[in-house]
Amino acid sequence: MDVDPCQTEFTAPGCSQLAINLPTIDENLASESKTPKQRLIELLDILEGHVEKLRKDAIKLEDDRDALLASLDSVKNANLLAELSENDRDDVLHFADRIVNRCLTVELQINTQRDRPQEEALHQINHLIDGLVVGMKIDAEVMRSKCIAYLNSCSSHNVQGMLDKNFESLLLGCTVDDQKRVKKRLQGLHDYINKLNVISDDE
Repeated sequence: MDVDPCQTEFTAPGCSQLAINLPTIDENLASESKTPKQRLIELLDILEGHVEKLRKDAIKLEDDRDALLASLDSVKNANLLAELSENDRDDVLHFADRIVNRCLTVELQINTQRDRPQEEALHQINHLIDGLVVGMKIDAEVMRSKCIAYLNSCSSHNVQGMLDKNFESLLLGCTVDDQKRVKKRLQGLHDYINKLNVISDDE
């Protein structure tokens, strides 16, 4: 029984053929240098690598979808719309809504295993970030400063500027995957706040 790396093909109806190199166990091959357990562990190690790659690819797809939705949202809120007639504006917004709805048909679910303390840490992190979003309507500049402090707390390198020790402590209590998502969410929020500041300056 040996691990035999071979190409396994998966074909879904209506889809192009996708080939994935996956290992199999050849029961006819004998190996004196490895025990059955060693062979099985070797196979599982290889499969684990494929699972991790699958997760990374799914996360990349999720990021791409979110980026598309953000771009569509910017189109729907573009200043150019004010220069259009009502009929033309309705046409553009209807077109954009149709693309948004099409994009939302792509559903991705990537579950992250967490213990109770990690769940609680993530809950508190999300509560703090939600507070930034709500506070934007009251004082955008203060929320921008807080957002920068939160972002600085996400960095493992020496950074200049203010840090939020409470946020940093909570973040360290989260899983690695959640830490990456939190940083991405904060970066997106920071970019959004900067866009609002640019619009305010132009006005």
